[in-house]
Amino acid sequence: MNRRRAAIAGAVAALATGLAIADLSLPPDMARWDGRSAEVLDSDGKLLRAFPTAEGAWRLATDQGQVDPLYRAMLLTMEDRRHDWHPGVDPLSILRAGMQAAYHGRVISGASTLSMQAARLLSPRPRTFGAKLTEAARALQIRRRLGADGVLSLYMSLAPFGGPLEGVRAASLAWFGKEPGQLTPAQAALLVALPQSPERLRPDRFPDAARAARAKVLDRAVAAGLIAVDVAAAARDEPLPTAMLPLPALAPHLAERLAGGEGPGAVIRTGVRADLQRALEGVGRAELARMEPGGDLAVLVLANADRRILAHLGSGDWRARQLDLSRAVRSPGSALKPFIYALAFDDLSLHPGTLIDDAPQRFGDWLPRNFDDGFHGVVTAREALQRSLNIPAVRVLERVGPARMTALLTISGAELSLPPAAEPGLPLALGGVGIRLTDLAMLYAALGDDGVTKPLRTRIDRPEAEAGGRLVGAAAARAVLGVLRDSPLPDGLAGGQGIAGRRRVAFKTGTSFGFRDAWTVGVSGDYTVAVWVGRADGAPRPGAAGRLAAAPLMFRVFDLLPPDQPRPPAPEPDHALLRATPPPGLARLDGGGPVAQRTERLRILFPPDGAEVEALADGVSLSAAGGRPPYRWVADNVPLPDDSRFWRPAGAGFSRLTVMDSTGQRASAAIRVQVPTMP
Repeated sequence: MNRRRAAIAGAVAALATGLAIADLSLPPDMARWDGRSAEVLDSDGKLLRAFPTAEGAWRLATDQGQVDPLYRAMLLTMEDRRHDWHPGVDPLSILRAGMQAAYHGRVISGASTLSMQAARLLSPRPRTFGAKLTEAARALQIRRRLGADGVLSLYMSLAPFGGPLEGVRAASLAWFGKEPGQLTPAQAALLVALPQSPERLRPDRFPDAARAARAKVLDRAVAAGLIAVDVAAAARDEPLPTAMLPLPALAPHLAERLAGGEGPGAVIRTGVRADLQRALEGVGRAELARMEPGGDLAVLVLANADRRILAHLGSGDWRARQLDLSRAVRSPGSALKPFIYALAFDDLSLHPGTLIDDAPQRFGDWLPRNFDDGFHGVVTAREALQRSLNIPAVRVLERVGPARMTALLTISGAELSLPPAAEPGLPLALGGVGIRLTDLAMLYAALGDDGVTKPLRTRIDRPEAEAGGRLVGAAAARAVLGVLRDSPLPDGLAGGQGIAGRRRVAFKTGTSFGFRDAWTVGVSGDYTVAVWVGRADGAPRPGAAGRLAAAPLMFRVFDLLPPDQPRPPAPEPDHALLRATPPPGLARLDGGGPVAQRTERLRILFPPDGAEVEALADGVSLSAAGGRPPYRWVADNVPLPDDSRFWRPAGAGFSRLTVMDSTGQRASAAIRVQVPTMP
């Protein structure tokens, strides 16, 4: 007896070992599961946009927790009542089916479990007896690997529902226009019935067959005590869907960019608010309908606190233009002027009350003019920024230094596009540089966060990026926004109407040369809204200035946003910028001297450009003049110590020396170094 028991135990152990080895060496093919649709979700986890699989199917991952409990109960009642306890194959169903077939001489009912159906969905095969045995073995495998709930979720993700629809989420969205979490009894019954014959039971093509199949499920649900008789009767009368609806496609440009960097089956969680996005797309389409042919727009809405993208328009209508214009490099016109003043405020080389002459002024060979072709005499820096006057902005940029400003904006994360081999110059003040709407919005949001820069946050399923640095100090950022909050509203917008009645918005417009680009960016306590209007081909739109073409749209977008959260009044820092009157030294630009007085141009005295010099024992002598000391030297892209008077080259050859002054001006010289030979 002991030998027999030992032999049986050994045989069982050998069988178990063999099955385990077979399971490991022949795992189930999960390629169809791994190749499911990529999904982009909103901030609440709702679907913004899905992307078809390589085979063109809409195969959305579905967890059983996402579906209505009534659907789950109906499904188990119809397909696999003992799903929760059998190992993947139901021996009682096999016994019943065998006895019925023996008695009737033909197959009366099947013994397929949901685990077996899931195995067939993973690896479809012809319906043969051998295929059934394979499915049974695979069902045991996937049940052991995934458990009862995992198998159910797998079935709910792969089951066919007609046409390209796979999975109950895709089916619920396409047939009923909603997620499957709150299905009516009639809807749940139809979704249980459809996979039995997804093409023959399609409600849009064969409504009578679909209605009969739905009624059968409802009858079984009544018999199982899942629903009452009167509920089933009302469900039978519920109209069937007559067409397959398109799946959600909100924030299409952003979703496409995010999904493009991921593989099949990716689930991407954004900070986009679906309701806000839907409303914004409606506003975009309405605005586009009022434009001339070829006109278009892009809009970005940010949360100042963490730079989440709350809503995004890459064009007025994605169906008409898939190009994401929010990432197109365009001239910002005057939209960069606030950052010129912010840097000057931060240096305490300018105060909002500083007087500046708005008078004809030549800068080298360049004679800039104002947008209205006039000049306005002596104005304060506050007035100059609010009225977007060009001459004062150029004069302030000359003091700040265009190279310094370019470097600071670049360090803050903005990509500025200059002409090839061009150095940053004073035309930067009037839009002589290219920038994306996304980068401009990021810079303005930094002003709304007391000058702290952070990269835009497209996803909330990843850790929030740390602060990117500091653009300007808090006092300078607040001073600029304080100036811009008092900017005159565009024509047609009154202070007591719309957005101005709920919150104060600091905003700045911009218009590029030839009316090619119209911009407006606004900052409130909680939000930043950036708008670009123009043509995708860069053609002019005569008369379409930022104030007329973009500002009204920006205010309409602000009207879509919830009110800013109230904040307790914070004590203002005791800072000179925040006082009404500038200190005596900042009463007038250039310290009260003649307004036209110019700083001498920075230049390298030695070694001169193109010279061939010899490196002595102390190295190569360095000398510069003009600009505003102190000077900083860079040799072959390597910064030299402060107050360097000599440079020791590594060896003979060609080198490039650059000197920068305290305002960011720079001058360069290309030289050839000779190293004396030892006697």
